[in-house]
Amino acid sequence: MSTLRDLVEEHTNLEPADIEHLHRLAGDWQLMSDLSFADLIMWVALDDGQFLCVAQVRPTTGPTAYQDDQVGRIFGGAEVAHLAIARDQGRIWREGDPVWYGDTPARHEAIPVRRAGSDRVIAVIGRDTNLSTARTPSHLELNYLTTADDLAQMVADGSFPPYRHPGETTSAPRVGDGLIRLDGGGKVTYASPNAQSAYRRLGLTTHLVGEELSAITGRLADDPLEGGESAEALLAALRGEAPPRRELEARGATVLMRALPLMPAGTPIGALVLVRDVTEVRRRDRQLITKDATIREIHHRVKNNLQTVAALLRLQARRVGVPQARAALEESVRRVASIALVHETLSMSSDEAVDFDGIVDRVASAAKEVGAPESRVVMRRTGTFGVLPAEVATPLVMVLNELLQNAVEHAYGPGDEGTVVISAHRFRRQLHVTVADTGFGLPDGFSLEASERLGLQIVRTLATGELRGSIELRRRAEGGTEAVLVVPLSKR
Repeated sequence: MSTLRDLVEEHTNLEPADIEHLHRLAGDWQLMSDLSFADLIMWVALDDGQFLCVAQVRPTTGPTAYQDDQVGRIFGGAEVAHLAIARDQGRIWREGDPVWYGDTPARHEAIPVRRAGSDRVIAVIGRDTNLSTARTPSHLELNYLTTADDLAQMVADGSFPPYRHPGETTSAPRVGDGLIRLDGGGKVTYASPNAQSAYRRLGLTTHLVGEELSAITGRLADDPLEGGESAEALLAALRGEAPPRRELEARGATVLMRALPLMPAGTPIGALVLVRDVTEVRRRDRQLITKDATIREIHHRVKNNLQTVAALLRLQARRVGVPQARAALEESVRRVASIALVHETLSMSSDEAVDFDGIVDRVASAAKEVGAPESRVVMRRTGTFGVLPAEVATPLVMVLNELLQNAVEHAYGPGDEGTVVISAHRFRRQLHVTVADTGFGLPDGFSLEASERLGLQIVRTLATGELRGSIELRRRAEGGTEAVLVVPLSKR
């Protein structure tokens, strides 16, 4: 399915600023659709007089008029005559009899779309209402429809949608969460039941209708500064501005507020305030933050403990007189230190994932440092490992530590020059890792499965067990050895 931008750029000559305005409208028009109880369809005119549908939204408050997706369809002739009138005359079209889509009767309306500061119509919004459940509207529905008509006029004027503030999303609050309508003086003329309930949780004991919402909001807040900012946001909306969303906390409840100016034909007549009780959402957010902090602290302590173990093993190695025992203890120090690296990174992460490239670079640097003093081996990494979950990172760093140690210690003789290359890339939800050197190569008859060396046994066990992947050690055609590791990254 082509996107709005793709369709508009392919079929029209609209300017980038026009396309950006249509994008913002499509990001905020669910509000108008829900208030209208109607489908909204965005049409752009083609050179041959036909119209192309580039976006569509269905109401969550009523039945849709279209069971099929209309995006990408092109219509002409009598079917789009109302769209042509709205575009050519630059006015909202509401005349005409109901039309039928199969067994569904629908009412057509057409709203011209302008950009602020321009009189040119850049698109037309079709507002199509399913009439199959038509009845006498309730008080709530009448207020919804009245507000929807004001927003429709603002679309035609170019003053809706307002510019979005940095960091804001379009997810909440929505019409069904709670709606309040203010008159030009800031008094409540209508409050939906959900909006009234949200304010009751904040401590309001009276009805909202007839009250000055900014004064009530400022008085209810636990924090006077927060209350003053929320009250000022409501007053700004009455002046025709579009303030950022605010959260109001009182008596253990949290309510998210969004205030929108109502100014059809450029005249401020009041404001629309959407409210949502987000008390449970914020409580869970705080719990998650606490858990994340606890997990990071655990990783920090594990890292400290592992470093302590490594220090004790290093101290013991210095006291051992048997060379083989000393070498075994020093290998254990390196293995413990590589695991500590992962926990150190996790202790600074907000989730159970790590940027693995930095860990690999540190492990490679450590492997080179423990080589012979006269070693002239160069470590190099190509490609990127990316972000890996902790359950993959911990065994993978141990595997790479063993492979790099083998390359440094056994691939080259004292004073030999050489290169060890660690390459990584992702393909089809798999991580492919290769550790290649240009050294002596594998001995004749070598078999990874039959090898009794502890390091290689660790590599094989972790690669096929913990990582659920595969590992292969083989000779390179140009000389040297390469280890090929394939690790699946699908959900575990």
